[in-house]
Amino acid sequence: MADNVTSLFRSTAAHSPSMAALTREGGDGAGPVDFCIPCNPYFPTPEMFQDMGARLRDIITYYPSSADTITAELCSLLQLPPQCVAMGNGSTELITWIDHLLVRESLAIPVPTFGRWTDQPMETGKRVDMFPLQESSGFALDLAQYAEFIRARGTRVAVICNPNNPDGGYLHKHALVQFMDAMADLDLVIVDESFLEFADAEQDPSVVQEAMLRPNVIVLRSLGKNFGLHGIRFGYLVANPALAGMVRSMLPKWNLNAFAEHVVFMLKNHGAEYAQSLHQVRKDRLDMASQLSALPGLTVYPSQGNFLFVRLPVGAEGTVVRDRLLTEHRILVRECGNKIGSSSRFLRLVVRPQVDVRRLVSGLEQVLYGSRRGAAVPELATGNNYSSGTAAVDRLVSSTNGSGMPLAAQAMAAGVPAAAQPQAMPGAGMPMPAPAPVAPAPVAPAPMAPAPMAPAPMPAPAPVAPAPMPFPSPVAPAAAMAPGPTPPGMPARGGLTAAQVRGTTGPAPGLTPAPATGWPNSQSWPNAAGMGQTG
Repeated sequence: MADNVTSLFRSTAAHSPSMAALTREGGDGAGPVDFCIPCNPYFPTPEMFQDMGARLRDIITYYPSSADTITAELCSLLQLPPQCVAMGNGSTELITWIDHLLVRESLAIPVPTFGRWTDQPMETGKRVDMFPLQESSGFALDLAQYAEFIRARGTRVAVICNPNNPDGGYLHKHALVQFMDAMADLDLVIVDESFLEFADAEQDPSVVQEAMLRPNVIVLRSLGKNFGLHGIRFGYLVANPALAGMVRSMLPKWNLNAFAEHVVFMLKNHGAEYAQSLHQVRKDRLDMASQLSALPGLTVYPSQGNFLFVRLPVGAEGTVVRDRLLTEHRILVRECGNKIGSSSRFLRLVVRPQVDVRRLVSGLEQVLYGSRRGAAVPELATGNNYSSGTAAVDRLVSSTNGSGMPLAAQAMAAGVPAAAQPQAMPGAGMPMPAPAPVAPAPVAPAPMAPAPMAPAPMPAPAPVAPAPMPFPSPVAPAAAMAPGPTPPGMPARGGLTAAQVRGTTGPAPGLTPAPATGWPNSQSWPNAAGMGQTG
């Protein structure tokens, strides 16, 4: 595998080779220890796997029941009305249909995040307004500033992943409800709760109940991640009956396979084991974060998912660390250099049992700090002289104003005389050259508010913290200035540049965190959010 590992990653359309490909390449019939795919390692139980194995012949021989039958069983388990639910062949199938049916013109998404939320609408020609999460604030999403960004861009669909992938950032329920109220005039607000069942920040974190009562909200939920069964490909969305019915009517017949049916009908007898598996993952997450944080120069970000987002020490290149962990230690990790808004300084590491974590920590110690000649970190550097994980998306947004068209072409299309067009200046939302490939990279320039300036370059003024702003009114000022759809390839009226976006992650008024309520006490089947009892 040592000779082919880099080509394996380059030859796949996904971020990493499949476990099947890695197992074939290994030649011994065993795959690596998987810290890449965010899967529950404690569920299904061995007894459940034995049951599926005993029924394998029937499962793969015969057609499954209809999607309505499988959905009704799941809804009975989660106490959700079936008319508000649509089940899909994985969350990506549902994301695809949401884009085709409900995203008309533009979609806003904080980055870094799950790649299909940026890639899918771009593939169908929509404008994707990317809101960079700031490394300096731990990639936390400020909902008030995100709302201002959406209003200024005139975006019609807003997406929030809670917890966010890859950093595990969490938003409390009351803050999300406030955001949905403020965005009530948008075409659609999507809350992706694919990893929410691993959260323990509050007892009832899901907004599925609110989604069923609102005309423009969809909540997306995963089953493969929390049930530990990515290969089966099943997930569901919750919305009001009209929205859910629209998606459900477009799904193919038999889009759910017989494995999905068998698992859904098994679940009612295994609620206690499932709740215990979630409890164990949360406990492992704390232990794993503690062990990784002890490694010199490694930064571990707080997470409510079943994964941890880590920044490698200064001088370490993520692709080198990834390849050496795989070839020398048979450990697979997710290097995040190909994720918009991130860089190869970052890894996403899935929470696993302690025996595997000890192997990971040992492998990282040897790869990062082993012998000086072979170490991925030349010296144990200190300080924060690193390049921002949002640098790549800042350059992308600033060079096109988020529209996919260079700024000069935008101005010409809008009829702006050349003499009146803004001049390119670093830090003012204009095209910026990529940083020279030197490690460690220089600190990103301080953000500055755009203002009319002479063409000659000038030093950036000291950054001024923006005044806290409440959520905008549901009647968008941008909509008043720009009635009707934004023409393709043109920036929305009142759009923000990257320089305006950066540095605007201060605290928002009225968004104080709700107190944590500790571990769930349920020993029966969890509710739709995976927390508490369903009765």
